[in-house]
Amino acid sequence: MSKIVRYEVDLNNPPPLTAEQKAELKALAEMPDESIDYSDIPPLDEEFWKQAVRNPFYKPTKTSTTVRVDSDVLLWLKSKGKGYQTRLNEILRKAMIDEIEEAHDH
Repeated sequence: MSKIVRYEVDLNNPPPLTAEQKAELKALAEMPDESIDYSDIPPLDEEFWKQAVRNPFYKPTKTSTTVRVDSDVLLWLKSKGKGYQTRLNEILRKAMIDEIEEAHDH
């Protein structure tokens, strides 16, 4: 029978690093990039990204907010039928992703 051990860490107040951990981090920070062994990691080249898909299990959390939008914009969103808030979120997400991808390309 295995014994499960659980730890809870407050990420806003992590425990202090030990002297050994500090020494390891210092040694890693001083290591030149060419000394890093990447042999067990496949390169993330253009071919990799062509095959990449978003995590199908990812479900972002929702946050309730109040936003002021122009009346004609709201009427347009609502004119498409039920689900105008979902449509608004989809439009904003597409704009966000487009901006991120554009920044990545430069």
